[in-house]
Amino acid sequence: MATNREIIEAHYAASARGDLDGMLADFADDMSWTEMAGFPYAGTYVGLDEIREQVFGRLGADWDGFDATPEQVIDGGDGNVVTLGRYTGTYRATGKSMTVRFAHFWQVRDGRIVRFEQVTDSHLVRQAMQ
Repeated sequence: MATNREIIEAHYAASARGDLDGMLADFADDMSWTEMAGFPYAGTYVGLDEIREQVFGRLGADWDGFDATPEQVIDGGDGNVVTLGRYTGTYRATGKSMTVRFAHFWQVRDGRIVRFEQVTDSHLVRQAMQ
């Protein structure tokens, strides 16, 4: 069985390949995904369909080359994993690019990802959108 850290690393590896099904493969059916207040897609999305459409679908439609690149993945124990990294991408409507630091907080239970929460500088993201 994969470690919690390996499960989260597999999510980012699938993202780098553009493999949405692989990104969702270890998500629990009732997974909770929270984009922070101030972020363009702010809110909490529950379940695979809602996450697929409201998060990844919107990012894919609005951004060229949107990527979340992990730089450090830290297993905090008790199913908690933190990833520090950078978002990059170009907003299609403006042609402006961004590079923004993020912290992702994950919770894994019994080999399934049950919760995600994002923290980032939403101001820099919104600057690319204006």
